[in-house]
Amino acid sequence: MNAPHVLVTGAAGYLGSQLVAALAKDAARKPAALVAMDVRDVPAEARLPGVIYETADIRAPGLDALLARHAIDTVVHLASIVTPGKNSDREFEYSVDVLGTENLLKACVAAGVGKIVVSSSGAAYGYHADNPSWISEDQPPRGNQTFAYSWHKRLVEEMLADYRIQAPQLAQVVFRIGTILGETVKNQITDLFDKPRLIAIRGAASPFVFIWDKDVVGCMLEAVYSDRAGIYNVAGDGALRIQEIAARLDKRCVVLPAWLLQAALALLKPLGLTQYGPEQVNFLRYRPVLSNRRLKEVFGYVPKKTSAEVFEFYLAARARRSAQ
Repeated sequence: MNAPHVLVTGAAGYLGSQLVAALAKDAARKPAALVAMDVRDVPAEARLPGVIYETADIRAPGLDALLARHAIDTVVHLASIVTPGKNSDREFEYSVDVLGTENLLKACVAAGVGKIVVSSSGAAYGYHADNPSWISEDQPPRGNQTFAYSWHKRLVEEMLADYRIQAPQLAQVVFRIGTILGETVKNQITDLFDKPRLIAIRGAASPFVFIWDKDVVGCMLEAVYSDRAGIYNVAGDGALRIQEIAARLDKRCVVLPAWLLQAALALLKPLGLTQYGPEQVNFLRYRPVLSNRRLKEVFGYVPKKTSAEVFEFYLAARARRSAQ
């Protein structure tokens, strides 16, 4: 296999910066060209040798020309609104997550790109009462319209399915990723762990599957350099129930009936007393628990850390930061 010409979107983000660094520093394998693209400019002191930095928006016209200019044959698409800013709104998030992906796919086809690796999410399956205990890739992505991120991932996956029919020459690797934890990660899930106490829904185990950020990067490296395609859940072995997470955090777990928590959030959210709305009840109650069997047996990547191990790793890093 010839060394690929790789472009990474969202390259200045938490995951993107790690992937670009791993691609640039891999002693055994090197891309023939490595382009780090993001809407945010990367300052000169943070730039890595051998990496071409492009400041561009995935929603902008002319992406096909950029891809052609660098002879890109492999795109890793990470650009997405995972944790919305204070001034974000649903229209903006849709324009990036869905319309930006559509713009990129059109550009890839026009420029003759041979492969796209997409970071989807377990959230694409949605938070539904009839989710199986362990969800596999043959389950359709159903999303939830009340959760922008989940719904947008569903829409993107439906678009990708259309492209697999309309443009089969563009091979796809789609990773449905669980909750990412690492040494410095901070997101809406870790915000839950920072609360004085954790909330559990009566009658629901609320299991979480975690994946080490280095394992996500490892999967993407394999996707760049291998000829494998397909859809894969990315999660560590096993899951942790909300009560187990509370015990590891040495925090109290308050168990409430779903109706009471929904009523309380409906009252508190408009008053600005919580960032969470009543829809978060289903987020806790019907979490999709990702089976990683296909990742290990078909794609051939075995995560280095289990869900429990990466959570312990995250806790240790969190404790070190608190002690500084």
